[in-house]
Amino acid sequence: MIRRPEPSLLDLHDALLLDLDGTLMHGTQPIVHAAEAVATARARGLRLVFATNNASRTPQQAAQHLATVGVAADPEEFITSPQVAARLLAERLEPGSTVLVVGGPSLAHEIREVGLDPVAEDSDQVVAVVQGWAPDLDWSRLAEGAYAIRHGASWMATNVDATLPTERGLAPGNGSMVAALRHATGAEPDVAGKPEPGMFTVAATDIGSRRPLVIGDRLDTDIEGANRAGMDSLLVLTGVDGIETALRADPVRRPTHILPDLSHLGDPCPLPVVTGSCARCGAVSATWEDGDIVLDGELQDPRILRAALALLRRHAAEEPWTGRLRGRGDELIEVAAT
Repeated sequence: MIRRPEPSLLDLHDALLLDLDGTLMHGTQPIVHAAEAVATARARGLRLVFATNNASRTPQQAAQHLATVGVAADPEEFITSPQVAARLLAERLEPGSTVLVVGGPSLAHEIREVGLDPVAEDSDQVVAVVQGWAPDLDWSRLAEGAYAIRHGASWMATNVDATLPTERGLAPGNGSMVAALRHATGAEPDVAGKPEPGMFTVAATDIGSRRPLVIGDRLDTDIEGANRAGMDSLLVLTGVDGIETALRADPVRRPTHILPDLSHLGDPCPLPVVTGSCARCGAVSATWEDGDIVLDGELQDPRILRAALALLRRHAAEEPWTGRLRGRGDELIEVAAT
């Protein structure tokens, strides 16, 4: 009897919804294997969407930036949090309404594209504030946003990412700047980007995908957004979050799969079979014992992580996991959080 090879993640899905920072690049530095994985997915016929919370670039600029790290992409393949924010504001406001932009030129461009009037200073005509990350965002523009919010303008943030991965490490993201206005005004913004599910549901609908896979490096944006959109997710360990953080995350932030990097996208991907307290995935398994997870296999094996995540979905579906990770000989397994 000839056994068919196990399908890979590329076989199990018809589209990849890819994060950028921390997944494909660190600032201006490419992430190893990312460009090759994107090219392989294209060659296998999968549709690609690059979904980013970064508000500092238009889709054209984002495509040009990806090209510098070896990833080929068309502007039409991007969905950005500024685009989603602009669409949402256009649905809520009258055409031509004045919107104060606390961000860069690319965010103002998206506001203009949907028929609204972007401005840089507060006035009686401002009915909404939209805030997105920009490298030169300063106190004076934050102050303009505070003035407008305090006189009753609605407030939309493109995203609330606390940090932004760069080639030098983690820098303050848009969420850190949003926190300044939240502290100054006592107001709470609506949020357009991840982890709100709209970015992913719009992307999948636009390309006609029924089995998309969301890929990212952050649990609080990429993975939570995927779960809220009802989509499978893959956490890659090339950015913000690691194995320990993922296993102990709130259920809404647990990924479906964990891989060290994108070079493993085409590897065989047996799905876990859960029977009672045991989850088997290929030749490895994980067992639930009084709240602990006992591994019969190496922690670095993606199959063992898939089995552990399946156990968590079965036995800790509504709360974070607080047990221990153990090996077959009852030795404790320590995993450094990132």
